[in-house]
Amino acid sequence: MLSLAIVAVPVLVLQPQGLPRLRALEKELDGVNTENDELKREVNRLRIEVGRLRDDPSAVERIARDELGMVRKSEVVFQFGR
Repeated sequence: MLSLAIVAVPVLVLQPQGLPRLRALEKELDGVNTENDELKREVNRLRIEVGRLRDDPSAVERIARDELGMVRKSEVVFQFGR
């Protein structure tokens, strides 16, 4: 039994489905965990932004001006050539 274990364990560990596969899966898990942490930070940032858009009229105005190019009716727009 001992001689079988001495032969079988290295064979099982060194074959492609053994230790190399384990290392590859651990590396993949680290990458997935890193991506998951980044996505959690992005979700939190977006939640804060949504809260601002719901509660802060100046945030809505800033987006309307910066991203949509909107102005108030009472404002005069000057466009200069580049």
